[in-house]
Amino acid sequence: MTWVAIIALAAACFLALVVLFRVKRAGWEAVLAALLLGLAGYAAQGHPGEPGAPRAPDETAPDNTDTLVTARQKLAGSDDQSDRWLMVADAFARHGQYADAANILRGEVDRNPRDGEAWLALANSLVHHAQGTLSPAALLAFNRAATINPAAPGPPFFLGLALARSGQLEAGRAQWAGLLARSPQDAPWRADLTSRLAQLDGFIAATRRGGM
Repeated sequence: MTWVAIIALAAACFLALVVLFRVKRAGWEAVLAALLLGLAGYAAQGHPGEPGAPRAPDETAPDNTDTLVTARQKLAGSDDQSDRWLMVADAFARHGQYADAANILRGEVDRNPRDGEAWLALANSLVHHAQGTLSPAALLAFNRAATINPAAPGPPFFLGLALARSGQLEAGRAQWAGLLARSPQDAPWRADLTSRLAQLDGFIAATRRGGM
């Protein structure tokens, strides 16, 4: 039954090309040759009788991906995004499709090099895509975001997080400590940052004791 369906599909393709796309009679031979070549390739390599085995995606979303996207939006000052490309990229990131998110964001920063939040989202996507590794491309994106919006808390916060998670604890602490020092007393992120910095200090202290 499978071959009957395949041959019928090939015949339908040929009729569509002739009737709908008005392929001239002189081109029929080339069309038939292409269809026959496709059938021959399927006959040689196709295995219609085998059960399907869908492959799991290479990238999976960690439990805190949604939290990090939401945190970036809140640090930017609003949960409401007007940039449709950034919204699409965030949707990909929430599902662990970091390469797709990064590709969209690369296009966005090409269109608007002064979009600091897009640079920050790109940096985060590149870090997640590299499984926590702070690559030169991600570091460049963090630096661009910080240069565009030097007063924004997002770039130093997430750069500090990426540095700490990649094992550069002191460098990560420096980013967070600097951000805390220049944060207003009523900044909505101050309490969370203070708690995170205290936890990081405790971890650094424990690491030092363990190395003695």
